[in-house]
Amino acid sequence: MYQNLSSYRIFYTVANTKNISKAAKELYISQPAISKSIQKLEESLGTKLFERSSRGVALTDSGELLYTHVKSAFETLSIGEDRLRRSIELGIGHLTIGVSSTLCKYVLLPYLKEFIKENPHINISISCQSTNQTLKLLEEEKLDVGLIGKPYLLKNIDFYSLREIEDIFVATKDYLHNLSIRGVRHDQILQNATLMLLDKENMTRQYIDDYFQENHISLQDIIEVSNMDLVIEMAKVSLGVGCVIKDFVKEELQNGTLLEIPLGIPIHKREIGFAYNRDIKVSDSLEKFIHFYESFR
Repeated sequence: MYQNLSSYRIFYTVANTKNISKAAKELYISQPAISKSIQKLEESLGTKLFERSSRGVALTDSGELLYTHVKSAFETLSIGEDRLRRSIELGIGHLTIGVSSTLCKYVLLPYLKEFIKENPHINISISCQSTNQTLKLLEEEKLDVGLIGKPYLLKNIDFYSLREIEDIFVATKDYLHNLSIRGVRHDQILQNATLMLLDKENMTRQYIDDYFQENHISLQDIIEVSNMDLVIEMAKVSLGVGCVIKDFVKEELQNGTLLEIPLGIPIHKREIGFAYNRDIKVSDSLEKFIHFYESFR
Protein backbone atom coordinates (compact mmCIF):
# COMPACT_ATOMS: atom_id res chain seq x y z
CA MET A 1 0.00 0.00 0.00
CA TYR A 2 1.62 3.21 -1.19
CA GLN A 3 -0.61 5.64 0.74
CA ASN A 4 -1.04 5.97 4.46
CA LEU A 5 -4.35 5.13 6.11
CA SER A 6 -5.36 8.80 6.59
CA SER A 7 -5.36 9.36 2.81
CA TYR A 8 -7.82 6.50 2.35
CA ARG A 9 -9.91 7.71 5.29
CA ILE A 10 -10.25 11.11 3.55
CA PHE A 11 -11.07 9.42 0.22
CA TYR A 12 -13.66 7.18 1.92
CA THR A 13 -15.33 10.10 3.73
CA VAL A 14 -15.49 12.29 0.60
CA ALA A 15 -16.98 9.37 -1.37
CA ASN A 16 -19.63 8.85 1.32
CA THR A 17 -20.58 12.52 1.74
CA LYS A 18 -20.16 13.43 -1.97
CA ASN A 19 -19.09 16.84 -0.72
CA ILE A 20 -15.68 18.16 0.29
CA SER A 21 -17.16 20.70 2.73
CA LYS A 22 -19.18 18.03 4.56
CA ALA A 23 -16.17 15.71 4.64
CA ALA A 24 -14.05 18.49 6.15
CA LYS A 25 -16.56 19.01 8.95
CA GLU A 26 -16.81 15.27 9.63
CA LEU A 27 -13.03 14.83 9.76
CA TYR A 28 -12.31 18.15 11.54
CA ILE A 29 -9.78 19.27 8.91
CA SER A 30 -9.78 22.10 6.38
CA GLN A 31 -11.20 21.86 2.87
CA PRO A 32 -7.84 22.73 1.25
CA ALA A 33 -6.21 19.87 3.22
CA ILE A 34 -8.83 17.44 1.88
CA SER A 35 -8.43 18.67 -1.69
CA LYS A 36 -4.64 18.36 -1.43
CA SER A 37 -4.90 14.81 -0.02
CA ILE A 38 -7.23 13.70 -2.84
CA GLN A 39 -4.93 15.27 -5.42
CA LYS A 40 -1.87 13.45 -4.02
CA LEU A 41 -3.79 10.15 -3.97
CA GLU A 42 -4.84 10.61 -7.61
CA GLU A 43 -1.28 11.46 -8.63
CA SER A 44 0.08 8.46 -6.77
CA LEU A 45 -2.43 6.06 -8.35
CA GLY A 46 -2.20 7.68 -11.77
CA THR A 47 -5.92 8.08 -12.23
CA LYS A 48 -8.75 10.48 -11.52
CA LEU A 49 -10.95 9.41 -8.59
CA PHE A 50 -13.61 12.16 -8.49
CA GLU A 51 -15.50 14.32 -10.97
CA ARG A 52 -16.10 17.79 -9.48
CA SER A 53 -19.19 19.91 -10.10
CA SER A 54 -21.08 22.77 -8.45
CA ARG A 55 -23.22 20.21 -6.62
CA GLY A 56 -20.27 18.37 -5.12
CA VAL A 57 -18.18 15.40 -6.21
CA ALA A 58 -18.93 12.01 -7.74
CA LEU A 59 -16.75 8.93 -8.09
CA THR A 60 -15.24 8.09 -11.48
CA ASP A 61 -15.15 4.48 -12.66
CA SER A 62 -11.66 4.18 -11.16
CA GLY A 63 -12.91 5.79 -7.96
CA GLU A 64 -15.81 3.31 -7.76
CA LEU A 65 -13.39 0.39 -8.08
CA LEU A 66 -11.13 1.73 -5.34
CA TYR A 67 -14.09 2.65 -3.12
CA THR A 68 -15.40 -0.93 -3.14
CA HIS A 69 -12.19 -2.19 -1.55
CA VAL A 70 -11.65 0.80 0.76
CA LYS A 71 -15.24 0.48 2.03
CA SER A 72 -14.69 -3.22 2.79
CA ALA A 73 -11.44 -2.43 4.61
CA PHE A 74 -12.96 0.27 6.84
CA GLU A 75 -16.00 -1.88 7.60
CA THR A 76 -13.65 -4.69 8.66
CA LEU A 77 -11.75 -2.27 10.90
CA SER A 78 -15.03 -1.09 12.42
CA ILE A 79 -16.09 -4.68 13.14
CA GLY A 80 -12.70 -5.33 14.73
CA GLU A 81 -13.04 -2.28 16.97
CA ASP A 82 -16.55 -3.32 18.06
CA ARG A 83 -15.43 -6.85 18.86
CA LEU A 84 -12.44 -5.55 20.79
CA ARG A 85 -14.68 -3.27 22.85
CA ARG A 86 -17.04 -6.15 23.63
CA SER A 87 -14.07 -8.35 24.48
CA ILE A 88 -12.79 -5.78 26.96
CA GLU A 89 -16.25 -5.17 28.45
CA LEU A 90 -17.05 -8.87 28.85
CA GLY A 91 -13.55 -9.95 29.84
CA ILE A 92 -13.25 -12.27 26.84
CA GLY A 93 -9.93 -14.08 26.73
CA HIS A 94 -8.25 -17.44 26.23
CA LEU A 95 -6.43 -19.75 28.60
CA THR A 96 -4.49 -22.91 27.71
CA ILE A 97 -3.92 -25.35 30.57
CA GLY A 98 -1.61 -28.37 30.56
CA VAL A 99 -2.46 -31.24 32.90
CA SER A 100 -2.37 -35.02 33.14
CA SER A 101 -5.68 -36.78 32.50
CA THR A 102 -5.77 -37.97 36.13
CA LEU A 103 -5.19 -34.54 37.70
CA CYS A 104 -7.61 -33.06 35.18
CA LYS A 105 -10.41 -35.36 36.32
CA TYR A 106 -9.84 -35.29 40.07
CA VAL A 107 -8.35 -31.81 40.69
CA LEU A 108 -8.63 -29.38 37.78
CA LEU A 109 -12.31 -29.78 36.89
CA PRO A 110 -13.58 -28.70 40.34
CA TYR A 111 -11.46 -25.53 40.03
CA LEU A 112 -12.67 -24.83 36.50
CA LYS A 113 -16.30 -25.29 37.48
CA GLU A 114 -16.05 -22.32 39.87
CA PHE A 115 -13.69 -20.29 37.67
CA ILE A 116 -16.03 -20.51 34.67
CA LYS A 117 -18.93 -19.31 36.81
CA GLU A 118 -16.96 -16.14 37.57
CA ASN A 119 -15.40 -15.79 34.09
CA PRO A 120 -17.86 -17.24 31.56
CA HIS A 121 -16.29 -15.40 28.59
CA ILE A 122 -12.77 -16.81 28.95
CA ASN A 123 -12.29 -19.66 26.48
CA ILE A 124 -10.34 -22.54 28.00
CA SER A 125 -8.29 -25.16 26.17
CA ILE A 126 -6.96 -28.20 28.02
CA SER A 127 -3.89 -30.09 26.82
CA CYS A 128 -3.61 -33.49 28.51
CA GLN A 129 -0.15 -34.98 28.88
CA SER A 130 2.38 -35.95 31.56
CA THR A 131 3.88 -33.45 34.00
CA ASN A 132 7.24 -33.65 32.19
CA GLN A 133 5.60 -32.76 28.88
CA THR A 134 3.61 -29.96 30.52
CA LEU A 135 6.83 -28.49 31.97
CA LYS A 136 8.46 -28.64 28.54
CA LEU A 137 5.52 -26.84 26.92
CA LEU A 138 5.53 -24.21 29.68
CA GLU A 139 9.21 -23.55 29.03
CA GLU A 140 8.50 -23.29 25.30
CA GLU A 141 5.70 -20.77 26.10
CA LYS A 142 3.09 -22.99 24.44
CA LEU A 143 0.89 -23.14 27.56
CA ASP A 144 -0.37 -20.45 29.91
CA VAL A 145 -0.46 -22.57 33.04
CA GLY A 146 0.00 -26.19 34.09
CA LEU A 147 -1.36 -28.34 36.90
CA ILE A 148 1.56 -30.58 37.85
CA GLY A 149 3.32 -32.55 40.54
CA LYS A 150 6.08 -30.37 41.96
CA PRO A 151 9.36 -31.22 40.19
CA TYR A 152 12.75 -31.37 41.90
CA LEU A 153 13.98 -28.34 39.94
CA LEU A 154 11.69 -25.44 39.04
CA LYS A 155 14.12 -23.38 36.90
CA ASN A 156 12.10 -20.45 35.52
CA ILE A 157 8.76 -21.84 36.73
CA ASP A 158 6.61 -20.26 39.44
CA PHE A 159 4.80 -22.96 41.43
CA TYR A 160 1.74 -22.49 43.63
CA SER A 161 1.11 -25.52 45.87
CA LEU A 162 -2.50 -26.67 46.18
CA ARG A 163 -2.10 -29.65 48.45
CA GLU A 164 -0.13 -32.80 49.19
CA ILE A 165 -0.91 -36.15 47.63
CA GLU A 166 0.03 -39.61 48.84
CA ASP A 167 1.00 -42.55 46.61
CA ILE A 168 -0.15 -45.96 47.82
CA PHE A 169 -0.43 -49.53 46.54
CA VAL A 170 -3.84 -51.18 46.32
CA ALA A 171 -5.34 -54.51 45.34
CA THR A 172 -8.55 -56.48 45.77
CA LYS A 173 -9.11 -58.81 48.70
CA ASP A 174 -9.24 -61.75 46.27
CA TYR A 175 -5.88 -60.90 44.69
CA LEU A 176 -4.18 -60.58 48.07
CA HIS A 177 -5.80 -63.84 49.19
CA ASN A 178 -4.38 -65.64 46.15
CA LEU A 179 -0.91 -64.29 46.92
CA SER A 180 -1.31 -65.56 50.47
CA ILE A 181 -2.22 -69.03 49.18
CA ARG A 182 1.03 -69.01 47.21
CA GLY A 183 2.92 -68.32 50.45
CA VAL A 184 3.67 -64.61 49.81
CA ARG A 185 4.14 -62.74 53.09
CA HIS A 186 2.64 -59.26 53.63
CA ASP A 187 6.08 -57.66 53.57
CA GLN A 188 6.91 -59.34 50.25
CA ILE A 189 3.80 -58.41 48.25
CA LEU A 190 5.42 -55.80 45.98
CA GLN A 191 8.29 -58.13 45.06
CA ASN A 192 5.93 -60.98 44.11
CA ALA A 193 2.86 -59.29 42.67
CA THR A 194 2.09 -58.08 39.20
CA LEU A 195 2.49 -54.32 39.56
CA MET A 196 0.45 -51.84 37.52
CA LEU A 197 2.41 -48.62 37.11
CA LEU A 198 2.32 -45.52 34.95
CA ASP A 199 4.79 -45.43 32.07
CA LYS A 200 8.36 -44.23 32.57
CA GLU A 201 7.70 -40.82 31.00
CA ASN A 202 5.40 -39.98 33.89
CA MET A 203 6.77 -38.06 36.90
CA THR A 204 4.72 -40.23 39.29
CA ARG A 205 6.41 -43.32 37.90
CA GLN A 206 9.84 -41.73 38.29
CA TYR A 207 8.99 -40.87 41.89
CA ILE A 208 7.93 -44.47 42.60
CA ASP A 209 11.01 -45.88 40.85
CA ASP A 210 13.14 -43.78 43.21
CA TYR A 211 11.24 -45.30 46.14
CA PHE A 212 11.91 -48.82 44.86
CA GLN A 213 15.60 -48.08 44.38
CA GLU A 214 16.06 -46.40 47.77
CA ASN A 215 14.41 -49.33 49.54
CA HIS A 216 16.09 -52.05 47.44
CA ILE A 217 12.79 -53.44 46.17
CA SER A 218 13.24 -55.61 43.09
CA LEU A 219 10.20 -56.21 40.90
CA GLN A 220 9.11 -59.18 38.83
CA ASP A 221 6.07 -58.49 36.67
CA ILE A 222 5.12 -54.94 35.60
CA ILE A 223 2.23 -53.66 33.51
CA GLU A 224 2.73 -50.10 32.28
CA VAL A 225 -0.22 -47.89 31.33
CA SER A 226 -0.64 -44.27 30.28
CA ASN A 227 -3.06 -43.01 32.94
CA MET A 228 -4.06 -43.72 36.52
CA ASP A 229 -7.72 -44.40 35.80
CA LEU A 230 -6.59 -47.52 33.91
CA VAL A 231 -4.43 -48.59 36.86
CA ILE A 232 -7.44 -48.24 39.19
CA GLU A 233 -9.75 -50.19 36.90
CA MET A 234 -7.21 -52.98 36.38
CA ALA A 235 -6.65 -53.26 40.12
CA LYS A 236 -10.42 -53.55 40.65
CA VAL A 237 -10.58 -56.64 38.38
CA SER A 238 -7.77 -58.34 40.37
CA LEU A 239 -5.17 -58.03 37.63
CA GLY A 240 -2.49 -57.10 40.16
CA VAL A 241 -1.35 -54.42 42.58
CA GLY A 242 -1.82 -50.84 41.41
CA CYS A 243 0.15 -47.77 42.41
CA VAL A 244 -2.38 -44.96 42.79
CA ILE A 245 -2.94 -41.64 44.53
CA LYS A 246 -4.87 -42.25 47.73
CA ASP A 247 -7.28 -39.33 47.31
CA PHE A 248 -8.41 -40.74 43.98
CA VAL A 249 -9.54 -44.12 45.36
CA LYS A 250 -11.30 -42.92 48.53
CA GLU A 251 -14.61 -44.49 47.53
CA GLU A 252 -13.02 -47.85 46.64
CA LEU A 253 -11.13 -47.92 49.95
CA GLN A 254 -14.25 -47.03 51.93
CA ASN A 255 -16.47 -49.68 50.34
CA GLY A 256 -13.77 -52.36 50.35
CA THR A 257 -13.46 -52.73 46.58
CA LEU A 258 -9.74 -52.07 47.01
CA LEU A 259 -7.47 -52.55 50.02
CA GLU A 260 -4.40 -50.45 50.80
CA ILE A 261 -1.25 -52.53 51.15
CA PRO A 262 0.70 -51.53 54.28
CA LEU A 263 4.30 -50.53 53.60
CA GLY A 264 7.14 -50.96 56.05
CA ILE A 265 8.54 -47.65 54.82
CA PRO A 266 5.81 -45.28 53.58
CA ILE A 267 6.18 -43.28 50.40
CA HIS A 268 6.79 -39.61 51.15
CA LYS A 269 3.91 -37.32 50.28
CA ARG A 270 4.44 -34.86 47.43
CA GLU A 271 2.92 -31.59 46.28
CA ILE A 272 0.69 -30.77 43.35
CA GLY A 273 -0.09 -27.25 42.18
CA PHE A 274 -0.37 -24.74 39.38
CA ALA A 275 2.74 -23.58 37.55
CA TYR A 276 3.50 -20.97 34.92
CA ASN A 277 6.55 -19.60 33.17
CA ARG A 278 7.67 -16.49 35.06
CA ASP A 279 9.39 -15.15 31.91
CA ILE A 280 6.20 -14.78 29.86
CA LYS A 281 3.98 -11.71 29.78
CA VAL A 282 1.00 -12.55 31.97
CA SER A 283 -2.24 -12.10 30.01
CA ASP A 284 -5.41 -10.73 31.60
CA SER A 285 -6.92 -14.23 31.50
CA LEU A 286 -3.91 -15.81 33.22
CA GLU A 287 -3.85 -13.03 35.81
CA LYS A 288 -7.51 -13.72 36.63
CA PHE A 289 -6.80 -17.45 36.87
CA ILE A 290 -3.79 -16.92 39.15
CA HIS A 291 -5.82 -14.65 41.41
CA PHE A 292 -8.62 -17.23 41.43
CA TYR A 293 -6.56 -20.26 42.41
CA GLU A 294 -4.65 -18.29 45.04
CA SER A 295 -7.94 -17.33 46.71
CA PHE A 296 -9.90 -20.53 46.01
CA ARG A 297 -10.44 -22.85 48.97
